[in-house]
Amino acid sequence: MSKFGLTMFVTDETIDIVTLARKAEALGFESLFVPEHPIIPDKFDTPFAAGGPLPDWYRKTIDPFCGLAAAAAVTTKLRIGTAICLVPERDPLLTAKEVATVDLLSGGRFEFGVGAGWLREESEILGVDFPRRWTQTKDYVLAMKACWGPHPSEYHGKYADFPALWCDPKPVQKPHPPVLMAGEGAGVARRIAEFGDGWLPRWRGLTPQALQDGRKRVEDAMRAAGRDPATLTVSVFGGQPDKEKARDFLNAGAERVILMLPSEDEAKTTARLEEWAGLLL
Repeated sequence: MSKFGLTMFVTDETIDIVTLARKAEALGFESLFVPEHPIIPDKFDTPFAAGGPLPDWYRKTIDPFCGLAAAAAVTTKLRIGTAICLVPERDPLLTAKEVATVDLLSGGRFEFGVGAGWLREESEILGVDFPRRWTQTKDYVLAMKACWGPHPSEYHGKYADFPALWCDPKPVQKPHPPVLMAGEGAGVARRIAEFGDGWLPRWRGLTPQALQDGRKRVEDAMRAAGRDPATLTVSVFGGQPDKEKARDFLNAGAERVILMLPSEDEAKTTARLEEWAGLLL
C-alpha cells in the first residue's frame, strides 16, 4: 500500500496542529511531519535555496516536539515526525528526552528526521560549528542513542561529552525511533550507514532515476558497514499532489511521499486535504 504523508510549517496564523492531525488521520494520510527553525535572525546574508525572500512562516513555525505531542494526543494511527529537526542547534540531552517523550506519548509512532541546517547566521547564534555541522550532528545523534539505550547513559565525543547519568523515559520503539537523514549530497549514504535508518531526499529537483541510484548508494554503504540494507526506508520529502510523479518515485524505491502543504488557515487547508485525499488515496 502506498504511503502518503504530510508536512507543513504550522504557525499561529495557520490551521492548528491538533485540527490538522485529526483531519489528516481521518482522511487516510499515513503520517504528519513538521519542520523547525528555533530562531531566525532579523538580518542575514545566506541565500534562501528556493530563491527570493525567506517566507514569513519560517519565522513563525511552532516548536516541533510540543506540536507533535499535541498531534499524538488526538490520533491513534498517524505516524508523526520531524522533517527536519536541526540537530546541532539543540542540546542533545534535552533533545533525547523530547524524542523519547513524544515516542512514549504516541505509543511508538515517532520518526526522527534530522538535518544540519543551512542558515549559517541562525546556526551560529545557537552555537553550531557551522563548517563542521554534519560532524556535530553525528556526535549529537550518537549521544542521543546512548541516552536511549540501557542505564546508565554515558558518552564522550568532541561536541557532546557527559558522564554516567539517567536520561528517561526510554523510547517505546527499540532500539530507538527511526533516524531519517536529510540531504542529497555525496555524504548522505555514508551518514545513513554510520548513524541513520532512513533517507529523506527532497522532491524538488529529484528524478526517479536519481532516487533509484541514491537508494543503491545507501544500500551499498550500509552493506559495507555490516548493516542490513533491507531495513532502509526512503521518504521523498516536500512533494506535490502529482499522482504520476509520486507513483514514479514509489516505483523507484521510495516507501513514502511526504506532501508539502502551504501554510494556510483551516478552511483552505481542509479543502486542500480533501482534494489531495481524493486524488491520491
